[in-house]
Amino acid sequence: MPKGNTKSDTKPRGRMTAYAYFVQICREEHKKKHPEENVVFAEFSKKCAERWKTMSDKEKKRFHEMADVDKKRYEAEMKDYTPSENEKGKRGKKRKQMKDPNAPKRPLPAFFIFSNDERSKVKQANPCYTAGDTSKELGRMWSEADPAVKSKYQELADEDKARYDREMIEYKKTGKVSQPPPEVVKSHPVLNNEEEDEEEEEDQ
Repeated sequence: MPKGNTKSDTKPRGRMTAYAYFVQICREEHKKKHPEENVVFAEFSKKCAERWKTMSDKEKKRFHEMADVDKKRYEAEMKDYTPSENEKGKRGKKRKQMKDPNAPKRPLPAFFIFSNDERSKVKQANPCYTAGDTSKELGRMWSEADPAVKSKYQELADEDKARYDREMIEYKKTGKVSQPPPEVVKSHPVLNNEEEDEEEEEDQ
């Protein structure tokens, strides 16, 4: 079988926008010049956004070219991408199953709670970001977060898991949950919508 016809079941990495490349390069250049400086993300992103707005089309050209190259890479990889049978089954099952409205809300991992708190700040600081860009930035922020910050969100996640376990016991006995979910869980559907938007964008 020719090498060029080989299909991959590994989903391609999402494509990057011109603005995302601009921010990435700005961050890399800043780290080279100030390796010891503790960058405040909100301030740095705001400066990047302001600088991007004042740049001419000529200055932005190289970033758009980088984005075009990455778009072609993504489209080519998507043509060679074949979802595994296991993944197809999971996606089909996920879309077809009706969720019981009385069932407890699933517990959120620490990273999801962190993302829910920080997502609006990232979007506000980077209005040109796509859903995929936002998720990548949140992932970077989480990986670079102080241990104390991660510990705080892990405690919230542990509390939410305990809440879920309690409610599941009640749900299995009575078929419903009497107590309303806490604030961290109320935000869960919003977060799910963001993830679905990102999936749709990557699938296009």
